[in-house]
This record gives sequence, structure tokens and C-alpha cells, in this order.
Amino acid sequence: MTLKTIAETVGVSRTTVSNAYNRPDQLAPELRDRILGAARELGYAGPDPAARRLRSGRRDAVGLLLAGGLSHAFGDPAAVVLLQGMAHATEAAGLAMLVIPDRRDGVRDAVVDAFCLYSLDADHPSVAAAQDRGVPLVVVDEPRLDGHGFVASEDRLGARLAAEHLLALGHRRFAVLTDGGHGDRLAGYRDALGAAGAEWVELPRYEPGPTAVLATSDRLALRVLEAGLRVPDDVSVVGFDDIPAAAPAGLTTVRQPLFEKGEIAGRLLSRGAADEVILPVELVVRGSTARAGAYGTFSGP
Repeated sequence: MTLKTIAETVGVSRTTVSNAYNRPDQLAPELRDRILGAARELGYAGPDPAARRLRSGRRDAVGLLLAGGLSHAFGDPAAVVLLQGMAHATEAAGLAMLVIPDRRDGVRDAVVDAFCLYSLDADHPSVAAAQDRGVPLVVVDEPRLDGHGFVASEDRLGARLAAEHLLALGHRRFAVLTDGGHGDRLAGYRDALGAAGAEWVELPRYEPGPTAVLATSDRLALRVLEAGLRVPDDVSVVGFDDIPAAAPAGLTTVRQPLFEKGEIAGRLLSRGAADEVILPVELVVRGSTARAGAYGTFSGP
């Protein structure tokens, strides 16, 4: 079934039938109703929207690339809040948001006007594939790419504030927990702990003994709270992000504006803009941190 078939049935031109769908203001209401009625009787559902977008050069969709794919994002409360903000902005702009499979051909074949790269390693194959497409890119958190939009929080400053908070409470023996990435947060911890004389030793797992734990995310910090330790009597714990579960758990953390970060990224995507936006962070002190006891001194790595 084609527009030509409907045009011959109604006795009008193919252009007139096309206007009934795409430029209804060009037709008298009675004529448009007659054309659409004939199309329904013939079983015609209307022009293919994908083909129409391709002809216009617009896809009206943005592609989202994130490490681990959508299943990983749904397991990360911080990512969920950020994606809510991004969806709010793209929906307001009339754009669909397409999550791209974590593989190179997923980027190559995606029918989108722009890409958002969310917290990917610089050498991730999807980064180069997205750049090769030649469409606007907006990066959230990492990697920073010259000439493209970038949205992030003051992660390094926030991490330094978290470590300095524990140092001010008398802690001198720390564990730093990370599940990969978050280079700026790790650098912030190094800044503060190094200035206090701490030796930085990488361990494959959490070792008993530290009086304070710095986690690169609330998700990791909450696992420590659930591990059966007496917090803050045995150990003080600080997270990062201030996800919705942090406040009920009494977790001291670094708050970043997750929803706003996603919303700003969505607005940049809708405009194809290459702006750089760095958002402020705030240390939020709750009940998971307290002064260190006499044992809170350096005694080995």
C-alpha cells in the first residue's frame, strides 16, 4: 500500500495525500478526513516515520553510551537519577533517547542525531566509533574530548573534602574502595591523604584494620555499612554521590547534583552544543563518621 494507491482511490494527487499526513494545514478539513478515511479502509497505517526522518536529515533521537550497558545502569542508583534528568530534558525537546549496545557496530548503526558518552574509559572502542560518526557528542564525567560538550562535577575537590573531614576527626589509617574508574575522586583522596603523610598502597581487597573507609561511590560505602561492622565505632565510612539511600542509612557522603547533571547533558544534546559545565559538590556529614580513638594512627600500609 502506497500514497499513490490512496491518491488513485480518492481521485487526488499523491502530493495531496502526503499533505494530509505531513502538512494538514494545506488541506480543507473535509478533504483530509476523506483521504484518511480511505487510507484506513485500505489498511494504510501512514508514512514510515523512520523513512521520513531519513529524508529530512533528522532522526529526533540521541544515543546513550555507558559502560556495561543499560542493565548495569539500572543497578547503579546514581546512574538512575542522572538518566532521569537526561530523559527529562530530551523529552522536553521532543527527542527519543536510545541506549546503544556496548559494541562498536552498535554505534555505527545507531540512527541518532547525537551521542552522550557516560563515564567511559578514553580507550573504550565506542569512544572512537562515536567520534568517527561526526555527529555532536556530549561527555558526562569522562573522557574529556576536545571540541565536544562536557558535563561533570567537582569530583576531585569533593574527594579531598571527604578525606580532610576524616583527617580532622583524627583518622590516620584508611581504606579506599573503588570498583574502577573515578580517576578524579581517587586523585582527590591522594591529594589530602598524601599531604597528611599517608602511604598509598594498592590492595586487591578490603583489609581489616583501617579506622576509616573512603569509597568512590555510595553504593560501595553502603556495602561497608551492611558488612556487620560497628559504624562509626569500629570504622568511619564516607561515600560519594548522595544517592536516595544515603540519607536513611545515615551515610556521610559527597553530594553531587545528579539529576541536574543529567538534565544539563540532555539540553546540550538537544542543541548539539559543545559547552563545558562543571557542577559544585558538597560534603554532607551524617552519622557514619566520628572521631578516631587512640588506635587511629598509622601503623603500616
